[in-house]
Amino acid sequence: MNNRPLRTALFAAVVAMAGSGIAQAQDALTAPQVRAQLEAQGYTNINDVKFEDGMWEADAKSADGKQVDVKLDPRTGNVYPDKAVSQLSEADIRAQLSSAGYTGVSDVKLDDGMWKAKARTAGGEKVKVRLDPATGAVVAQEKD
Repeated sequence: MNNRPLRTALFAAVVAMAGSGIAQAQDALTAPQVRAQLEAQGYTNINDVKFEDGMWEADAKSADGKQVDVKLDPRTGNVYPDKAVSQLSEADIRAQLSSAGYTGVSDVKLDDGMWKAKARTAGGEKVKVRLDPATGAVVAQEKD
């Protein structure tokens, strides 16, 4: 019995899976890309670009000349200024987290332009989450 086709298919599958892992690791924005994203949106004097709490953060001057702190989603590059307002209520955020499988939701607050909360994942792990102020989508999650 010739196992060569089976071995070839298995090798191809392993290579494909390894390649997809590499592509996923490269999906996150780099610091130079963060700076370019902010400049493209009219921000100037961009300083202190750092990755913290699952988000890119920077100090910058907005197009209207105001000094602001901004956060960026590391995958999408969406910018969240610290003075953003939300059309969503705390109850909306709690409902969004519940429907996403989180339990034990606490400490829900709008802070620095983003919703923040503590919760447990479906697997029971304690996490801190950050949510988009417009959609309620989870944009960052870290162990608590």
